[in-house]
Amino acid sequence: MKTLRYASLTLLLLATAAVRAEETARRTPPEPQVLQQVTEDEKIRIEELRVRGQTKRLTVQPKIRGVGPYEIAPPEPGRAPADDPKAGQRVWLSITF
Repeated sequence: MKTLRYASLTLLLLATAAVRAEETARRTPPEPQVLQQVTEDEKIRIEELRVRGQTKRLTVQPKIRGVGPYEIAPPEPGRAPADDPKAGQRVWLSITF
């Protein structure tokens, strides 16, 4: 009889722990999807960083001597690219660490 009680108590504790773990998992926001994509050929290398499907950084590295890397400014979130004066503009990387 005691064995049956201990088994029942153990199952009850395991079920309670499983329910609590599931509730905690629902409350925790999921990690954002991060995608790094590199496109390269013999003249240029383009690196793109996307977070939650939105472009955050676009870096262009020409393979021509004397031409340094630069970034292309992505549009601000929630703003139409036509209304954002900085969207699509080159930002030269003159100081690097």
